[in-house]
Amino acid sequence: MEATIISGAWKGHLGRGLAPKEVQYLLGTAQGMTAKEIARQFDVAACTVAKRLSCAMFKLGVTRQTAAVAEAMRRQIISPMCFVLASLIAMHAMIGDDAMRRDRRTPERRTAQVRMVRQAERPTLTA
Repeated sequence: MEATIISGAWKGHLGRGLAPKEVQYLLGTAQGMTAKEIARQFDVAACTVAKRLSCAMFKLGVTRQTAAVAEAMRRQIISPMCFVLASLIAMHAMIGDDAMRRDRRTPERRTAQVRMVRQAERPTLTA
């Protein structure tokens, strides 16, 4: 059985090239957390998190944290837990079941009606 780490709505798989702490911190990054927030969660210094993320980015061959998350997903090191639901929705869309599709209605053309009032017909206020 493969060892996994679950953090929030993300799952990380161990034994695929990254150290366990690197996977944990990458999962935090994938959830949109900053290094300080990740450090607070794991009770470590923010510079420790930054260093581990830097090592993970080097191992993945990328220079940005967002690219590291994308590359880790491509290599199936991390994956969102809702991936199964998203794939079911995508497969349903490919089947082409028109009964379940909800398209927008074509917008109705609206025309403004302007009423011209002659000076004599205009109501007047008297005090």
